[in-house]
Amino acid sequence: MTDRIKRVLVIGSGPIVIGQAAEFDYAGTQACRALREEGIETILV
Repeated sequence: MTDRIKRVLVIGSGPIVIGQAAEFDYAGTQACRALREEGIETILV
């Protein structure tokens, strides 16, 4: 019997200055997208 992860909590990078540190938002978005493709529900905070 294998346990499969059903949900994942993704903690975002927090507040940022507009126009700076966009790579953190992009990384979080890509992580959520990859998890969705694997059939895992994501909760983004």
